[in-house]
Amino acid sequence: MTLRAIRRAVALAFAIALCIVRYWLKRLRGRMTLVERALWLQQSARGVLHSLDIRSQVDGKLPANGLVVSNHLSYLDIVIISAAMPCFFVSKVEVDAWPVFGKAARSGGTIFLDRSSKQSAISAAEVISERLRLPVPVLLFPEGTSTDGTEVLRFHSRLIDPATSTGAPITWAGVRYLLDGGVEERELCWYGDESFVTHLWKVLGASRFSALLHFGEAKIYTGRRVAADETHAEITAWREATAPVREEALAIQ
Repeated sequence: MTLRAIRRAVALAFAIALCIVRYWLKRLRGRMTLVERALWLQQSARGVLHSLDIRSQVDGKLPANGLVVSNHLSYLDIVIISAAMPCFFVSKVEVDAWPVFGKAARSGGTIFLDRSSKQSAISAAEVISERLRLPVPVLLFPEGTSTDGTEVLRFHSRLIDPATSTGAPITWAGVRYLLDGGVEERELCWYGDESFVTHLWKVLGASRFSALLHFGEAKIYTGRRVAADETHAEITAWREATAPVREEALAIQ
């Protein structure tokens, strides 16, 4: 495990260094547009995905615009989704202070939200409304936090409102991790009080695993609560359908 973790850590460091070089090379040519920032983040995420040796399977039609809502298991979700498509993430403001990753998020056009501030939510909603006019989707994790994957928490609807108010299409996206050897998904989930560094080291040393990412059908909703509940139900149903069958359950049958 230690040798694997060290090898991946070195590969990750090189991938991050390459991302930084590419960013500043683009900046030297002039100020980057928001779309260009999203494309840079996508290219960077693909490099990080490769360095971590993560297999990714993407199903469904990739949305070209509008709002995408997804369940949230870990910061790895951001890498998986961003590698699949350019997008603008809505993230908790604490991420902005993370070494390296915070700068990368800001450079990629991430919209930061202070969950304890009503004014921050209002400001974030205004930015989301502006971004919805661009040919790049906005990615929202409506659970408001990452979980251990045992259930999809009820979706908060406030930041879905910019899409329902403007008639922008809303697409649901489901994320699931499958680990070799029958290891439970929660081993890769980042939740509770576990530190970022501790969890990242665990990911670096984990056996090779796969990420499943599925995009549903884009729809127009007239109400934010209906949109939140229906997309939540779709993601929950998809995760239940893709849950691995454990050997213990087969033995009982």
